[in-house]
Order: sequence, then C-alpha cells, then structure tokens
Amino acid sequence: MTQATNTYDSYDQVGIKEDLQDVIYNITPDETPFYTACKKTKASSTLHEWQTDTLRSSATNAHIEGDETTAAEPSATARLNNRTQIFKNAVIVSDTDEGLSKAGRAKEMAYQTLKIAREQKLDIEKALFANNAAAAGSSTVARVLAGLGSWVATNEENGGGSAAAPTGDGTDARVAGTAQDLTQDDFDSVMQQIWTSGGTPDKVYLSPVNMNVVLGFEGSNNQRSTVERGDVAKVVDLYMTPWGSVEFTPSRECRGSDVFILQSDMWEVPVLRGTKNTELAKTGDASKRQVITELTLCSKNEAASGGVFDTNG
Repeated sequence: MTQATNTYDSYDQVGIKEDLQDVIYNITPDETPFYTACKKTKASSTLHEWQTDTLRSSATNAHIEGDETTAAEPSATARLNNRTQIFKNAVIVSDTDEGLSKAGRAKEMAYQTLKIAREQKLDIEKALFANNAAAAGSSTVARVLAGLGSWVATNEENGGGSAAAPTGDGTDARVAGTAQDLTQDDFDSVMQQIWTSGGTPDKVYLSPVNMNVVLGFEGSNNQRSTVERGDVAKVVDLYMTPWGSVEFTPSRECRGSDVFILQSDMWEVPVLRGTKNTELAKTGDASKRQVITELTLCSKNEAASGGVFDTNG
C-alpha cells in the first residue's frame, strides 16, 4: 500500500507536543546491608579508640592443702583505634533552573541532593568492606578508615602463593594470594576456627557470585528454612553447623575475593558527624549544597569473626 498524494501526516507536523513521562526511572541498587546492620555509636574524636582483652589458655589447676598462694602475672588490655573518614558529595545547580518546568521532579536541587546522598551511602559501604589500613591524614592528605579487610586476621582460609593475613589491628592491609574457588570445606574450617576462638558468627557477607556457590553447599548440616517474623514470611538462607548458624547476605560492595563471616555485635560504626545536607555560600548565579558524613569502623574483637579470602568471586 502507498500513501495518497498530498497526505499531511505526522512527519509534516510542526508543533507536536512532546510525550515525556513525568517520572524518572532509576534502578541502580543502593542497598548497604553491612552499614545498615552495624550499630551506630558516638565518636568524639577523629581517632576513635577502644580496648580488647583475652583469657589465658586453660591449664591444670590443682593445689595441696595449706599451700602458699601466688598470683600469676596479669596481662594488659590491647588498645586499638581507627580513624574517622570524611565522606562528602556536592551539587551545583544554576539559579535559572528555578524558573524551569521539568518532568519527573519539581526542584532539581532537591532531586540531585537526594541522589548524591544515596550515592554516598554506597561509598560508605564500599569503605567499610575495603582492604586498606587506617591513615591519619594531614592538611594535604585525607584521613582513611581501616576497612574489614585489614581487621579480620585470626580465623581465615586463603589462597596460596604470597598470601598474608593482616596484623588485625587496622594498621596494614591483607596481602592477596593465588585466587581459588570458594569451597564448603574452607567455609566450615573458618566456622570451626571462630567457634574455637570463642566467637558466635551470625552473618556472612559475600559477592553475588560467591552467594551462588554457597547455595550449592551440601550435607546434613545445611538447613534452609522460612523464618516467620510477625505477619511477614521472610525467606532466608540459614546455614547450620556444629559451630553455629549463619545467614547469607549478598552485597554488591563486598569484594569478590572476600567472604566475611561475622559476629554482628562485634562490629560498630562510630559516627563523628551524622549525614547532613548543608547549603553552601553562593559565589555566583548558582546554588550549592553538600552532603557530608564522618565516621569510622570499630572492630570490638576481630577474633569473633573470620573469612575465606582470595576467592574467585
């Protein structure tokens, strides 16, 4: 079929109104499971400190009647610390924007400020999972908090080669070894190590790739169930072993090489400055706002947790 001669169609039209939906679609994930789960406490200095202690190993303890009592030399507590890190994002919008009619949002500044706040949460989650040592910073260098990778040291399985665990006090990073596939044997080994150390892990943070691996774990100790919470049935993957039960939580910000097996109440996020949206001084024909947060990570006792590292995740 052909169009009749001199037909005036939509291709000839001038002045057709645009058909633009009044919605902005954004599916970029912004979940921060570890940051959200951590208890938020108060930091009052850029150097946040705490103490840990241990009991001596068990020993034979038998004495004769009337024996003179002697005291063992007591051990001092360990004093640990981490540095607060400043997370800052800003947006500048031309004042002309105030007079414009826009689709999907009424005020551009409000929309952009909310967007950078969501992005900042992802930055915080990434920093908490990071494998880097704390840095004190200076007037020309930013302070950096020590992430999970530099704390978990006592209980671990990792790749071969030059792999080396960190000291476990946030002063150095883990040295990577030869990458390997995550195995159930390695995972169970770390669970046993944590139990032996006195920990009771309850959460596992891992990459989506490694999540698929653990879903294939086999054995009579692998129990998965639906947990009822109020009127809502939440399906969770509970891995039950003689050394404890843990819930798997995939995180997009967890490095693929790391599988963290954590006792949740042994990790806190001390906050020096809570997230705040502040208007900045005008320096021209534009408006400025910043979103700023300052916090750090507290490892109350890293021996309560563990991990499988150098995985092909």
